[in-house]
Amino acid sequence: MQSNSHILVIRLSAMGDVAMTVPVIKAFVEQHPTVKITVVSKAFLKPLFDNIPNVNFYAADITNKHKGVLGLHKLYKELKKLDITHIADLHNVLRSKIVRSFFKFSKHTIAVIDKGRAEKKALTRPENKIFKQLKTSHQRYADVFNKLGFPTNIANPSSINKVALLPAVANITGSKKSKWIGVAPFAAFDAKKYPLDLMEEVIETLSKKHPVFLFGGGKSEVDILTKIAQKNTHCISVAGKLNLTEELNLIAQLDCMIAMDSGNAHFAAMQQIPTITLWGGTHPFAGFAPFDQPKENCLLPDLEKYPKIPTSIYGNKMIEGYEDAMRSILPQTVIKKVEEILTSNS
Repeated sequence: MQSNSHILVIRLSAMGDVAMTVPVIKAFVEQHPTVKITVVSKAFLKPLFDNIPNVNFYAADITNKHKGVLGLHKLYKELKKLDITHIADLHNVLRSKIVRSFFKFSKHTIAVIDKGRAEKKALTRPENKIFKQLKTSHQRYADVFNKLGFPTNIANPSSINKVALLPAVANITGSKKSKWIGVAPFAAFDAKKYPLDLMEEVIETLSKKHPVFLFGGGKSEVDILTKIAQKNTHCISVAGKLNLTEELNLIAQLDCMIAMDSGNAHFAAMQQIPTITLWGGTHPFAGFAPFDQPKENCLLPDLEKYPKIPTSIYGNKMIEGYEDAMRSILPQTVIKKVEEILTSNS
């Protein structure tokens, strides 16, 4: 490809899905170092792409300035000034379709993600379920670049250099003198949240031996995590205390992250932190497991007792009688997996 190629990457939301683009884009720029990329997404997600060579970020204000068709046309006119040559639509929703349709009239080369909706429907339907591993979202993203004529291999990611602890983060955490564990116990939907009483057991046990940092956002989560931290030694809630840049910096210092099928799992995995994920109504087979993590790090409910899992792709559908599915993941199982990771990396 010519060295003046400039790819516009469109992925407007959600937080975890945008984070999943990061390891793919990192692999891309290593394999195509002369190609420029501009990522368009929500402004608060910019820190995800900081320090990636040849990658610029453009904030889309889809609630105000770029709202609606007229707003998206304004966004298109702004982006057009950047001398874009290729469009990689990693979202394929109404907004991204509208934006790329404007570029279509300018004869840009365009490729769009195949979300595999039919096979995902077959995976999540309660009857006659086709239960098999689907292509990962990371590979689906890479396939878009392949379609554009930029072969992108994500199979063997390069090691990431450790970053120093930021002073603003160190003011909360103190200096690192032992193994650090992160816990992000929340998710967008109840079907993806590990029961809080069980998670408190995990935190209580782990924090007796290791510093544990609690991650969350929003007032209710901040209040809950603050109370949990106050009850346990060596436990600090950073919810509401860090911006995204600082949160990513802290996650980069961890020796293990415990998270749900949610954004924090992807924040950790994109920085090559050993990541344990707890699954409820969703399942790794849908393709949303954290990048390059062993499948053994995905802890699942008892699928013999709850055979209709996954009940949905995003966790937004709960089947009656499946409310307690995650209780079949015992706290002792989570603790044992953490200790295995910490021991293997010591």
